[in-house]
Amino acid sequence: MLVKELIDTLGLQVAAGESGVERTVKAGYCGDLLSDVMGNAPIGCVWLTVQGHQNIVAVAVLREMAAIIITGGKNLDDETRRKADQEGIPLLTSPDSSFDLAGRLHALGVTNLEKD
Repeated sequence: MLVKELIDTLGLQVAAGESGVERTVKAGYCGDLLSDVMGNAPIGCVWLTVQGHQNIVAVAVLREMAAIIITGGKNLDDETRRKADQEGIPLLTSPDSSFDLAGRLHALGVTNLEKD
């Protein structure tokens, strides 16, 4: 599944990094503790978090993520948006909780296991 398909299917808003919406989603990951995400998020995943600061973009680049979904209607600062645009990491937003979105992703076949 491509990031742009998730955007349409889940009704997500693109906040930044629109150049990366053709990336393939290979897995999913939920977490708000950056050290946990750095150590455990699968390569090519879509990451669900409430974090909105620029460090999330650095973690996404490190883990070669497909996209980040900021959940719960949380806000992003301008520097985070600029960094995501620069790195081509799609930053997507949703008013829904991480729990609800994770369930919807799972129902679409996105799991926490990398797919080839």
